[in-house]
Amino acid sequence: MATQMENMRLRQNFRNIWHTDLITSNQNHIRYCCFAFWCAPCVSYMLRKRALYDDMSRYTCCAGYMPCSGRCEESKYPELCLATEGFISYTQQLGCVFSMIGLIVPNNRPLQKASEVLFFLANLVYCTMCACMQTQHKLQLDHRDDENGGPMDAPRPQQMSTFDSSLPPLYAQS
Repeated sequence: MATQMENMRLRQNFRNIWHTDLITSNQNHIRYCCFAFWCAPCVSYMLRKRALYDDMSRYTCCAGYMPCSGRCEESKYPELCLATEGFISYTQQLGCVFSMIGLIVPNNRPLQKASEVLFFLANLVYCTMCACMQTQHKLQLDHRDDENGGPMDAPRPQQMSTFDSSLPPLYAQS
């Protein structure tokens, strides 16, 4: 609990403001935006590696958010795992590109079929991630409710805990 409170204190100084807003980001770096549009897996790979300060020993599959994280031998092959992760997240965009080409080249059944398969894979990844996130939320709520002896009512506005309090008022008074 003390570590969590310390992290909250440190985070309160972070500003949740982007240096460049989403609408004007393409105007501020049009070449990079085009590169990201046409080669999203490459950009995903490069940005993720940069976020890890180019230290691939810090890499964990799907940033630790998926059940497969830490179980994919990513410590042995971090570069390959990151490249695969980037490509999997690209399936939706690749399906879109195939569909656009299909509009230009009419009656191309293999191209249409490839587009359908890519959209299926993209939807499968999306649905799997949503199911995992919803299950994570359910388990978190189960843990919260078990820890507190059952569902809790929302506290009154005056009872919200503060950064200088180690426990919420409900527990501090007990």
